Amino acid sequence: MDSNLVFQALADATRRTLLERIYAQSGQSLSMLADGLSVSRQAAAKHMAILEKAELVVSRRVGRERHHYLNPLPFRAVSGRWLRKFEQVKLVDLMPEIRDDS
Repeated sequence: MDSNLVFQALADATRRTLLERIYAQSGQSLSMLADGLSVSRQAAAKHMAILEKAELVVSRRVGRERHHYLNPLPFRAVSGRWLRKFEQVKLVDLMPEIRDDS
């Protein structure tokens, strides 16, 4: 898993919307996921390819369609390596002027 690809994939609002839709209902086809988006189906397919390259989404062929599912492993890896450590920073450490010296 390449964390740079994960962050690049998450940087786009359309891709985040696609991830939210897959999270809400796993196993949707591209047509279902693209319905109501402000991008064409072809553009949605390109966004899905980026999400798949980042390993955030996996797809499985079902007949003539591909159904899309979230892969939780890259989310956990990025969260564990990059995000959790920043949650542990105390506000006082960031803004020493608010420290109570009394």
